[in-house]
Amino acid sequence: MVNWPTERLFHVKRVCASLAEIRFVCRWPEQAGRLKRNWFHVKLERGRFKGRSSDNWFRMGVPRSHLNRFHPVPRETTCNCAKPLLSFRLGQHLGRIIACANQKGGVGKTTTAVNLAACLAASEQPTLLVDCDSQGNATAAIGFAKDPARKTLYHSLILGEPLEKIVQKSQVELLDVIPGDKNLAGAAVELVTAENREYKLQAALKSFQDRYRFVILDCPPALDLLTLNALVCANSVLVPIQCEYLALEGVSELLDTLMRIRRTLNSSLEIEGILLTMFDERTTLSRQVATDLRSFFGTQVFQAVIARNVRLAEAPSFGKPIIFYDIHSKGAEGYTQLAQEVIANDEKRVGKGARSAHSGA
Repeated sequence: MVNWPTERLFHVKRVCASLAEIRFVCRWPEQAGRLKRNWFHVKLERGRFKGRSSDNWFRMGVPRSHLNRFHPVPRETTCNCAKPLLSFRLGQHLGRIIACANQKGGVGKTTTAVNLAACLAASEQPTLLVDCDSQGNATAAIGFAKDPARKTLYHSLILGEPLEKIVQKSQVELLDVIPGDKNLAGAAVELVTAENREYKLQAALKSFQDRYRFVILDCPPALDLLTLNALVCANSVLVPIQCEYLALEGVSELLDTLMRIRRTLNSSLEIEGILLTMFDERTTLSRQVATDLRSFFGTQVFQAVIARNVRLAEAPSFGKPIIFYDIHSKGAEGYTQLAQEVIANDEKRVGKGARSAHSGA
């Protein structure tokens, strides 16, 4: 029987990008016999993600049940585990829920939700897109034809269907979709008399959140109960703003709404960032609106700018995200840059434990 050490039993290395599970490369001693202990301690690096590292380490126990399926190998032999040894989340990090919201319509919420979700998935980040709008435009834009028989978010919020029976695989690898349809207009009415009506979506996503790195919510262009549900369960709000005067005028009202929600329903709600959409560099108005927003909100405004682009407007009619319709267009470049900023901001939160990469309102 081998005298197993209490520490440094394994050489531990993070080789999986998922925050929900860790895979290890392990070194096993020669002539391993039955495990003498029920638990063994391994040393894990806190905040390690895609090559980012920290000097802060902590120890975690590995139950014997996770180890006894693997056969011993000669000393100093490195072997990749066939399954996760541990499933846990660094820094209590679940999938980040981002609501694309603005009370004003026509500012690019759905376009942003669909293309951001597609770009995140294309960057190998498991992503869930939730269509909270009764118009169902996000569902159509990602490639789903109208189907009255298909279960949607309505069935979860009102009829209590588990999301596992509703979620759909999209044409984009690593991107799943919870569809929306016209029945959600009725849900906004039916929720009025429901108990805990503001927390219905939060309860539905609670057991589903750790399966994804990001959850993107496409909100309706109104502060109804569907939008309220989205903002209550969200970690942060991404605010698309059209580079025109009327859209700029509504920003203060939106921020006032977010502050009220933070005071009453969701104290941890943050601003993910403000996104400039439909930007036309040829016009003085667009440049002036962009300058005013950056001077007032500072780093809360994303560096990525979504230019007014015909190819971006055409893509939904083909049921494709812009990166699948025309990868070389300005719209694809803008949303790819936005996705990289969102990923980078999330890595900062995980690695540094910051409350938000963009400070809240």
